[in-house]
Order: sequence, then C-alpha cells, then structure tokens
Amino acid sequence: MASSQGSDKAQRGARNGSANRSASKPTAVPNAYAGLHSGFRWNVPTRFNMAEVCARRWAADPVHADQTAVIACAPGVPDRLHSYAELQRCANQLSNALDALGVQRGDRVAIVLPQRFETAVAYMAVLQMGAVGMPLSQLFGPEALAYRLHDSEAVVAICDASTLQAVQSVSHECPALHTVIAVDAARQGATALDWEAVLAQEPDSFAQVQTFADEAAVLIYTSGTTGNPKGALIPHRALIGNLTGFVCSQNWFGFDPFDASVPSKAVFWSPADWAWTGGLMDALLPTLYFGRPIVGYNGRFSPQVALELLERHGVTHTFLFPTALKAIMKAFPEPRQQFQLQLQAIMSAGEAVGDAVFAYCEQQLGITLNEMFGQTEINYIVGNCARLYPARPGSMGKGYPGHRVEVIDDAGRPCAVGVPGDVAVHRLDIHGHPDPVFFLGYWKNEAATRAKFTGDPASSWCRTGDLAVRDADGYLWYQGRADDVFKAAGYRIGPSEIENCLVKHPAVANAAVVPKPDAERGAVVKAYVVLAPDHAGRGDAALVQALQAHVKGKLAPYEYPKEIEFVDALPMTTTGKVQRRVLRLQEEARYRDAPAGNVAPSA
Repeated sequence: MASSQGSDKAQRGARNGSANRSASKPTAVPNAYAGLHSGFRWNVPTRFNMAEVCARRWAADPVHADQTAVIACAPGVPDRLHSYAELQRCANQLSNALDALGVQRGDRVAIVLPQRFETAVAYMAVLQMGAVGMPLSQLFGPEALAYRLHDSEAVVAICDASTLQAVQSVSHECPALHTVIAVDAARQGATALDWEAVLAQEPDSFAQVQTFADEAAVLIYTSGTTGNPKGALIPHRALIGNLTGFVCSQNWFGFDPFDASVPSKAVFWSPADWAWTGGLMDALLPTLYFGRPIVGYNGRFSPQVALELLERHGVTHTFLFPTALKAIMKAFPEPRQQFQLQLQAIMSAGEAVGDAVFAYCEQQLGITLNEMFGQTEINYIVGNCARLYPARPGSMGKGYPGHRVEVIDDAGRPCAVGVPGDVAVHRLDIHGHPDPVFFLGYWKNEAATRAKFTGDPASSWCRTGDLAVRDADGYLWYQGRADDVFKAAGYRIGPSEIENCLVKHPAVANAAVVPKPDAERGAVVKAYVVLAPDHAGRGDAALVQALQAHVKGKLAPYEYPKEIEFVDALPMTTTGKVQRRVLRLQEEARYRDAPAGNVAPSA
C-alpha cells in the first residue's frame, strides 16, 4: 500500500504488504479526504500470503505471540482465549494433516463452520499451504451445499456438529470430495475424521508456501440474477485492497497501520458470519492482520446477547448490519443505562441505515456510524470515515483511498452530479497503479467475468450492478440494483436459486421471487407462484406452508419466501423471460399505497 520513502515503519509494513499513508498519523480535519487519496500509494509485494500476515508473523513476534487472537464464546460454556501462538501452532498441525491427505496448492477446501476458534485455524492452515479456502455458511441446506461443493470440486470439507450431517448427506453427489474432518466428530459418533485426533498426530511446524499476491486464496459463491450462483475467486492481494476501507470505517482508532507492531486495547466483534465476505474480509482477516483480538460468538444473535458481548469483552470496534442495529435500538432505547460499553467505532453495510438508526448511534451509543459499500468481487471500496471526513446519514460515502470509484453510464462514461448510474471501480487508482482489491474472476465462468467489466481489459471499469447518484460533494447515494438481486434483513438474495427450488416442487409450474418492502427488515422474500395444472385452485395456507418448508429444507433459512402469492401467469417478455421488475414495482406500489399503520406484517 502506501509508504513513505524515509519511514522505517512504513518500510516494515511494506515488507508484509500494508496500507499506509505517506504522511504522519492522520488528524480529524474536515478536508482530509483529498489528501488521503493524493498521498496514498499501493505497495503490493510480488509474493504475499494472507495467513503469513494474519497469524505467522505475530506468532513469531515475542511481543505478540501470547496476545489474544480469538475470544471464543458460545452459550452455556466458559469463554476461551486463544493466542496467536496457539492459532499458528494449530494451523501448522492442520496444514500437515491436509498435506498428508493429498491436498495440493490450488485445491479447494470447504470450511463449513460457524464463528469459533477452529474456523480461524482452518483458514490459516488452508491459506498458508497455498490451497483455496471455500467458506460455506452453516445455514445452507443440502441443495445449496451440494451445488457449491460439486461445482468447486472441493477435495476436503471441514465441519462441526452444526454442519456435519448436511455435508455428509450430499457427499455422494460430490466425486472430488474425498475427506470430511469434523470438530468433535468422535463425541458425535460420526464417521468423519475427528479434528482433535487429526491435529494431535501431526507436528506443530510447517513450511509456508510462498504464494504470489495474484494467486487464488478464497472462493466465495455469490448469488446471481440468472442461472446458478457464481464463485468469485479472491486473490491473496485482495486483503491488502480491503485495508484502507477497514481502517477508515473503524475511524483508524486501534487499527493505525503505523502502530501495528504495538498491541493495543482494540477488540473487534461482528455477528457477520465468517463464511460471508462481510464476516471474513471485513472482520476476521483484517482484525488478525493488525494483530488484534476478535470475538467469535457461536450462537444466535439477539440484542441482549450483542450488548452483553460488547460489554463483557470491552469491544471497541464492530460491524453491525442495519437489521441488527434496528433490533438493538428497539430492544434497548437507552443501552448505556444498562451496559458499560467501550465502543469507539461502528461500521454498517448491507442496506441503508436511515436517519433514525444513525441518530440512535450518535445519541445513545456515542458513535458516529460509518456506512460503507462493497461486494465480494471488489470489497470495501466506498464508505464514510467520521474521523477524517463528515459521515452523512444514508450516504454510501466516498471511494476509500486507493480506489478510483465513479458512477458511470451504459457507455462507461462518468455521470453528471445527480444522474443515476452504475457504481464502478477502475482497475487503476488515480496514480495509474493497479488496485489490488479486484477478484481474479468467476470460477469456470469466463463469460460472466468479461460481462463484469467495461472497456479495455488492462484498464477497465468493474461494474458493481448497483445504481447510485453522486452529489456535488462527491458522496454516493444508493438507488437500487441494476439487476434483480436484492437484500432482505441484510442478506443478499439471488431469486433464481429460490425459483429453481420452488419449481422442483410438484405443485409449482413456475415462480418469480422479488423483494417485498418491509418496515422492519427493509425487505422480505416474496414468491409469485403459478401452480401446475393438476394443482390448480389448491393455493391455500397449507400449500404455502408446504412450499416454505420445501425451500427451508434445501436452501438457507433466510431464503425461504415469507409470503407466497398464487397467480395464473407471470409477466413475461416477448423472448420468454420473467419480468421480475414488473412484480417488484407492484410490491412497491402496494406498500406505498397502503394506509399508514395498516401495512400487513410479514411472517
């Protein structure tokens, strides 16, 4: 990232790959934004490995080795603190075990685990041996798991009690998957290899593979508007590209690149699943990169649990989805009367936060919230940083240092102020240097990769598919998706996978999934269903429940349709494509025209 030619600290950071400014430690000045960009330079080494900078270097440092890396928490069991030395030792043992199982450089290893210490170990082990970590949510049902495991050609899956049965139920559909390792497998009487036994028989030293910065590190599947989910291949260098957004959204406190060699009291926690980009790339990896402790909570989110965790562990920095913040706001209007909080920064993303939540954070939590925007393919690119430039409630913010962000039209030209366009990031920063945040491409899908970019391949714009307008001060304001992907309660929903699942039910002839506006969650999943001829006229409550259960059993719980409406036909184009936009506008009109206070609650 950025470095000053005469700065020893900057040079030390450059050796590991870092994101520093060429000036001294930033101060809170209103016009700091322009200086952030003009004084910033990327410093991406030829060889770079996420695991080396997130664990190995700290374990080798006497000052950091015994510092806490992960605070493991779960309902009903005592909290456990795991050091960087322990993280690296366990990662070395697992790397040796995977090597003995035949895992090679570039092989995909599925990590199907919730927030827990073993999850961090799995990522470090896979990454340091040059293999590719493939995070899969514990919420995925058999069908969602089977597709991703088969398509990725994953050779090993690492699970625990919450995910083992689902993985084993589809393993016969995945010919490349030859081994399943499970935490606590022995105590469950499972046939999978037991985690503890596997690690115990391996040495605790491992020679890290010297990966290239451009080499694949993570394969994360994203939902698309058409066809099956796409696997975004993320290189090791992408972590470098994430760092400016991370330190800016966390207001720099406790994550100052110039102070990375000195332990601080900063503690991070987010309910975001470490299987998603928001949890892995926005929370776990950057926190470990800076040598700080992260809380891993293996349990269900609730406002009470969230505030108790924040208080008990002295959490200073957090990433909370708007849905989580709204729930906390309603459950605890004055949280500081009941909880002793040490929060210094809150980042939020996934949907617009809104004035009410923004004001709540300022007035009741004492924090100016930083909203940000990104996506798996190009993460952490736009956002606010209250310490360095004013955070505007409801705004996506501005491009973070090192990212050349524009709102462009269909021809790839920048839009005028106030004119909606596609949010896009250029491959080169303002100085003409490559931006490391970019993904490598979609797994086995060159056509989709090409469609993501506009212009010459060497210096093109990467379109996000999200529409926004830019105001006169350079802030971006979200306008909606350019396609049919939507977010419900913070989760990114691809309608095609749900529609495909519904159509597999014998009662369904066709289906279209759209967002239904919801005051509490922003939107909920709604399905329009055309019944098969032999089920015509049977659209009753019992069938609704049966279809909901059908989707719940095959996909993630948050993907099932909260509401189903039976129709005789779906709006179609002349080429036979479903016009989801017509249904979306219909739902928005219904919500808009409903009498105040009479909007039907969602299931």
